Amino acid sequence: MEASEMQEFSNQMKEAGEAGESLTRISLAISILAVLVAMVTVLGHRSHTEAVLAQARASDIWNQFQAKKIRHTQTEGIDTLLRVQPNSNAAAVETQLAKDDAYLKKLDDDSDELQEKAHGFEEAVERAEQKAVRFDMGEALLQIGVVLCSITLFTRRRLYFVMGLSLGVAGLLCAASVLLVH
Repeated sequence: MEASEMQEFSNQMKEAGEAGESLTRISLAISILAVLVAMVTVLGHRSHTEAVLAQARASDIWNQFQAKKIRHTQTEGIDTLLRVQPNSNAAAVETQLAKDDAYLKKLDDDSDELQEKAHGFEEAVERAEQKAVRFDMGEALLQIGVVLCSITLFTRRRLYFVMGLSLGVAGLLCAASVLLVH
């Protein structure tokens, strides 16, 4: 091997080493972005699940509320019938009407409490959905970032890498904006 060939071979090895270092950094960045995508995905799934569970609880509470309202209406109807129908035992009717008044008061109080509880769960649904949207957007931006960084491996163009990292950072910021949801 001549001296010029050895010099050329040496230069090629140096360039390959520098390119290898660059590819290692790109691969590491892709790996980190992929891990972040997985984390944000899991958080997004948890937010969606939280919204579904809160909605189910709100529905259960509204069903209880409706049942109380139905009992209230039925009891009022029975009381109306007791008042208008002639009866030989007026004392028993008055006693029953007094019991029913107390029962109607309890139903009203229970209904108010259930209504407040259901509204609380509906607010929880709203918050969870707002969080889920932010996680979903963050996940999408991170995934696009991974793809752009991967394109860098094929094209060797730094622009794709910078764009990928930029979108990755935007995805992280979007996912972190969940902390602003109250």
